[in-house]
Amino acid sequence: MKPRFLLVGLTGGVGTGKSMVSRMLRDLGCLIIDADLLAREVVEPGEPAYDKIVAEFGKQILETDGQIDRKKLGALVFADPAKRKRLEEFTHPEIRQRQAGILAELLTEGFEGLVIFDAALLLETGGAKNMDRVIVVYASEATQLRRLMLRDNLSEAEAREKIRSQMSLSLKVKQAHYVVDNSGTREETDRRVREVHQALLADLAALQATSS
Repeated sequence: MKPRFLLVGLTGGVGTGKSMVSRMLRDLGCLIIDADLLAREVVEPGEPAYDKIVAEFGKQILETDGQIDRKKLGALVFADPAKRKRLEEFTHPEIRQRQAGILAELLTEGFEGLVIFDAALLLETGGAKNMDRVIVVYASEATQLRRLMLRDNLSEAEAREKIRSQMSLSLKVKQAHYVVDNSGTREETDRRVREVHQALLADLAALQATSS
């Protein structure tokens, strides 16, 4: 059975406004699979990744109720690529498994529409190869810096370090089918999102024509 839906990866960089674009696409009727939500689910107590993470990083990353303190864990792995890679080895297979389960359900149900997989690390983890299309949300570095400094109360140096820790946006843009530039006003971004949405509907119609 071939899917009657179009699977679209949505990604970007810190401070680009990917979450806002995701909400706009949801409002236009797209079904959103949020990788960050899946990432929260797989580290719940009782999940396989939870035990591995606690064994690897120690009980100091736990809150009093036994939940993993994501901020503490993030601070621990942020500046250490080896630790970050280790964490990803625990979580990414579990996230992929949950994503696969959701897609299998949609296939069984005969869902027809646009499915957006919202994932910050879509390109870094190789997840883009499983997507029918990829959208990259872009913003100028000056815009990213300003947003990060305001949102997270960071110094310019801290915000710049956070941006530098990710794959460069220019590289991400090269791998995109569609780019949403979110450096300007909300109205401009909304207009571009609607353009991309219309293009994706045309892509979906073409896919359905070949699978019918």
